[in-house]
Amino acid sequence: MQVTDKVLHAKWLIPIEGEHEIIEDHSLVINEGIIIDILPQAEARASYQANETVELEHHAIMPGLINAHTHASMTLLRGFADDLALMDWLQHYIWPAEAKFVGPEFVYDGTQLAIAESIRSGVTCFNDMYFFPDEAAKAVDESGFRACIGLIVIDFPTVWAANADEYLSKGLTLHDQLRHHERIYTTLAPHAPYTVSDEPLQKIVTYAEELDIPIHIHLHETAFEVQQAIHEKGSREIARLNELGVISSRLLAVHMTQLTADEIALCAENNVSVVHCPESNMKLASGFCPVQQLHEAGVNVCIGTDGAASNNDLDMISEMRSAALLAKVVSGNPQAVPAHLALEMATLNGAKALGIDDKVGSLKIGKAADVIALNLLSIETQPVFNPVSHIVYSCNREQVSHVWIAGKCVLNERKLTTLNEQNLLHKAKVWNQKLRESSQHA
Repeated sequence: MQVTDKVLHAKWLIPIEGEHEIIEDHSLVINEGIIIDILPQAEARASYQANETVELEHHAIMPGLINAHTHASMTLLRGFADDLALMDWLQHYIWPAEAKFVGPEFVYDGTQLAIAESIRSGVTCFNDMYFFPDEAAKAVDESGFRACIGLIVIDFPTVWAANADEYLSKGLTLHDQLRHHERIYTTLAPHAPYTVSDEPLQKIVTYAEELDIPIHIHLHETAFEVQQAIHEKGSREIARLNELGVISSRLLAVHMTQLTADEIALCAENNVSVVHCPESNMKLASGFCPVQQLHEAGVNVCIGTDGAASNNDLDMISEMRSAALLAKVVSGNPQAVPAHLALEMATLNGAKALGIDDKVGSLKIGKAADVIALNLLSIETQPVFNPVSHIVYSCNREQVSHVWIAGKCVLNERKLTTLNEQNLLHKAKVWNQKLRESSQHA
């Protein structure tokens, strides 16, 4: 018998890619953080001697969810300002609070809280965009999580940098520090077309090519944003970005609620990835991303939660359900974004967008063992006819029982193993008090 680190024996295995959507009574064999075999349980028990065996007789195991767009440390602003339009929310609540409180400690503590919530929601990787990305990377590294860290760029000064050149300089330094990290990657992250001017965007395109990393930007999030661009610059923002060379296979375009047929075709021609954030868009009344039209055009669409300040959670299971249901309403087609596609959008499509689909996003021999288990033995998910349907339409994140990242168990029977839950709750309470007192004195 071959000795291996661990074997997971599960009732259902959902590989995401391959010939089969669902495989019953199979085992996943993991060694040194890598999936080395997928085979029937009887064969696995006869062929492998594991240092650790996990019996998951009522569970579905699948690749970890990938949150393709969030602002992790804004978890500390959860519920700080609600039920507002985007620009009102940003200009009168979020930006003033950030100006007063955002610093290394805020970002580190907030990112830790976001990682804990993400793990407990079955997320094994997120794509972050925020200030002090070095602190976010530190929190990711210490927790055993996987992440793409956005190297934020904005024209105006903040506590992180004084101007676009300093943002870029600091970002490139961090990229150099992280370039050999096994679980942390980087993206160039200009905030939005309305906050980043032409010259830094052109530099970003050049650096992205040189470093071979993605570009992550909010784009066509609201009708107001598009109308403002036409008024101020004479063209829609996608047209401007196309002229600057930003529209390419490196681009992760977030939100994209305002799209013409020609813009969808342009995205398809240039292999742009679109990050759909349905719940944040609904809450802010920003509009609807035409997911089904993008999918039919061949555009890679993945899913993000946005930050917990505008969602108000990092629950990718809920986000999948919203994406699937909203697509049906928007398109008028009940067959739009079926359950298996929603699951693919939340896993493999996110990995493709981030350029890490050779490492994660599906259960495949040779890929990293980023794996989650969902317990389907509950009143809410019985009887089970199709576990993929259940995960998208019936499950909640409380049914995520185990999470492994690169083969390391970071959630065991709903208990975090790399983060101290009580310490996180204490930090959240401290920040709550600081922010509450500030808002009362405003």
